[in-house]
Amino acid sequence: MNSEKKYIYSFEEGSLDLKPILGGKGASLGEMTSLGLPVPSGMTLTTEACNLYFENDEKLPEFLKEGTKEYLKDLEEKTGKNFGDDDNPLLLSVRSGAIISMPGMMDTILNLGLNDTSVQGLAKETNDERFAYDCYRRFIQMFGDVVLGIEGYKFGRTLDILKEEVDADSDLDLTTENLKELVDQYKNIIKDEAGVDFPQDPMEQLITAIEAVFGSWNNNRAIVYRDAHDIAHDLGTAVNIQTMVFGNMGDNCGTGVVFTRDPSTGTNELYGEYLLNAQGEDVVAGIRTPQSIQTLKEEKPGVFDQLVEVTETLEEHYQDMQDIEFTIENGQLYLLQTRTGKRTAKAAIKIAADMADEGLIDKEESLLRIDPEHIEKVLHKQIDPEADPEVIAKGLPASPGAAAGKVIFSADEAEKISEQGEKVVLVSLETTPEDIGGVIASQGVLTTRGGMTSHAAVVARGMGKPCVCGCEEIKIDFEAEEFLVGNRRITKGDHITINGGTGEVMIGNVEMTEPRLSVESRKILKWANEAKELGIRTNADNGPDAKKAFEFGAEGIGLCRTEHMFMAANRVPLVQQLILSESEVEKEEALTELEPMQRSDFEEIFTEMKGKPVTVRLLDPPLHEFLPDIVELVEEITELKYAEEDNKEELNKKQKLLRKVKEMNESNPMLGLRGCRLGIIVPEIYEMQVRAIFKAVVNVIKEGVEVQPEIMLPLVTHVNEFKRLRKRVDKVAEEIMVEADIELDYKVGTMIELPRACMTADEIAEEADFFSFGTNDLTQTTFGFSRDDSESKFLHHYLEEGILEDNPFVSLDPNGVGKLVRMATDSGRQTNNDLKVGICGEHGGEPKSIALCQEYGLDYVSCSPYRVPVARLAAAQAKIKSDRE
Repeated sequence: MNSEKKYIYSFEEGSLDLKPILGGKGASLGEMTSLGLPVPSGMTLTTEACNLYFENDEKLPEFLKEGTKEYLKDLEEKTGKNFGDDDNPLLLSVRSGAIISMPGMMDTILNLGLNDTSVQGLAKETNDERFAYDCYRRFIQMFGDVVLGIEGYKFGRTLDILKEEVDADSDLDLTTENLKELVDQYKNIIKDEAGVDFPQDPMEQLITAIEAVFGSWNNNRAIVYRDAHDIAHDLGTAVNIQTMVFGNMGDNCGTGVVFTRDPSTGTNELYGEYLLNAQGEDVVAGIRTPQSIQTLKEEKPGVFDQLVEVTETLEEHYQDMQDIEFTIENGQLYLLQTRTGKRTAKAAIKIAADMADEGLIDKEESLLRIDPEHIEKVLHKQIDPEADPEVIAKGLPASPGAAAGKVIFSADEAEKISEQGEKVVLVSLETTPEDIGGVIASQGVLTTRGGMTSHAAVVARGMGKPCVCGCEEIKIDFEAEEFLVGNRRITKGDHITINGGTGEVMIGNVEMTEPRLSVESRKILKWANEAKELGIRTNADNGPDAKKAFEFGAEGIGLCRTEHMFMAANRVPLVQQLILSESEVEKEEALTELEPMQRSDFEEIFTEMKGKPVTVRLLDPPLHEFLPDIVELVEEITELKYAEEDNKEELNKKQKLLRKVKEMNESNPMLGLRGCRLGIIVPEIYEMQVRAIFKAVVNVIKEGVEVQPEIMLPLVTHVNEFKRLRKRVDKVAEEIMVEADIELDYKVGTMIELPRACMTADEIAEEADFFSFGTNDLTQTTFGFSRDDSESKFLHHYLEEGILEDNPFVSLDPNGVGKLVRMATDSGRQTNNDLKVGICGEHGGEPKSIALCQEYGLDYVSCSPYRVPVARLAAAQAKIKSDRE
């Protein structure tokens, strides 16, 4: 080789430590080889070789070609076969293997090394001419698809036509002569479509195959998958070249996929599928319906025992659930791959909890094993037990949860319709890696072919999407854009519901319910509470939300947005009257009606939180949210002017209202008369709210419930704003305490959501009991981005172009907003040792943001009720990781 750096490794040289350059598959093949497991010999070209390929104008450098030939000699010695030999040919598989598993996204070629003469040698060597030509036709099809870029359906269509002509139910029914004919037809397709003859030189086949598999790193489906799973685009893929073992030599041979535990439920039992007399692609492509792995126990007990032994070895070695590809050749088991198995959220939680209970891993490791989003995904909707849906078909329950939407038969169309806000269910014969965009866009997936390890099943499970596979009762007519179940006709755009937990397909949008956390989920969250440091509160504006958050383990309310309480239809007119009134009498009337409504709201929330702290933010809306729409007012006035009936009084009223609305209209209402500014200019509003809060506190305490009220003053930018408003809060509180003859313990703090407040946090902290960072507005005012406008106009472009790494409204910006949060926290605590600090923006439930809050030393985060379990786990993980640094 012409390079000192090592770009090729034999499997004996590989190990998990080399995963960054060998990729997941190459590293696992090396690791399994070192464990003495039955792995066919082979070599791995590294991810660094992949980068060289792209740097070399997508050609394999000459020194790598020579290096590959050198390693081939080793394979020839180990197998006793010769690559390119006409009598005893060494055949190879060429497969991708990225660092991070991307199932089905890149390419594979099997049976490489066959040509018109060596196929006859293979036939003589195995004494099975049919087998030899079956391998040859598979190789030509894969080579044409992967290397020459010929669309796979053209080969598939030719196969289907031939099966019809000879009345064959499957490819197993094709004779040797049929397969020879198919080989000739496939060669003609290559000549017609690619303009070249199928290459007969095995070394040319190998080099071009390596280049094609390297090139598949940047195919469209792989790019879409990496985007969806936040995988870096510069990692590259390794290429694994392995001696072929054959599952298609007869009924004592086969191929399959097995998981060491059930990837859907997490149950500790072997789960998978296999096909006899088949090659690996037949299983994942869903061309034939496979058998359950449990059937293998009855059909091939000796092989099943081998499988049990190796799966136990691998799970114990890797200390995680494994996804294993295997081939059976003449009763001997061979392992082609092992990797950490993709699993549903439900399974991930159960497996992590069970493995900790089994002593395979400790509790901390079990917490780190679970993606926080898994906790959210187990809260998928389920079919309402009280519902009585019309079930029209049933397939395999490939990925749990229920989904409803319009029937769509095209992945591309699913993407387009989804972008328009429509919910769709993708219905297809089977999905392929090219359909990844449509799968992402759909609520769920329904296929008529394929099993529990088909592409659709694996990808849907990884994304937490409901999926029903192998629903053979459904007959799809793509031209008519409809499917039939018996005499029932379902056309494109009709609504269906699928249940990925039972495999049922139902007509219409079936009623669904919110699920409860499983026993394992509650166990994991209990361990999370023991490990975490951050408090987890919720954002809740009403009793039901507070109750749900409490059930999910919220330790208080970090944000109760009182403006949401005013949005009720019977309250908006009162708020408008309050804002637009020109007399104190009208203001007082509105306030008098609003106060008991507010008090009742607070009583319900305090009661549901059962003594945990509740932070109530005083009114903070841009006023335009409550004011009548100017355009609608003008239209109403115009109609009144030209109406026939006498409506002068109503017209004058509307015109007066229009003048008032115009007076209060703001060019930038998000930075206008809102927050504490409203409380200073119209103090009666805040005084009413504070009275309602403290009266509610008194009433709930009398009912025997503890209350920890915290009053939050919003949008403070200057300490003098806070001083003025706090004085009024304390005055009202004192009046209520005297009136009720009771002492109340309460806190008054502020929402820090403006850069100046961060810069002067030391001054504000001298007066405040707590800070709560409103990271939504703080992000807007720090970046100068309008959240609504930026996300619809340019932010997606910034993310695609790499100008920003993350959406700053989703994940807290560590280099800008995060620095302000940390600075304000540190300076605030320098002047007030008892200052409590948290965040209550949308970032409060996002794992990366929670990790930053742990790093900044905050006391708590606050998030929406359904994100509370997510935040609990993320907080535990942040603490564990910080302790290990």
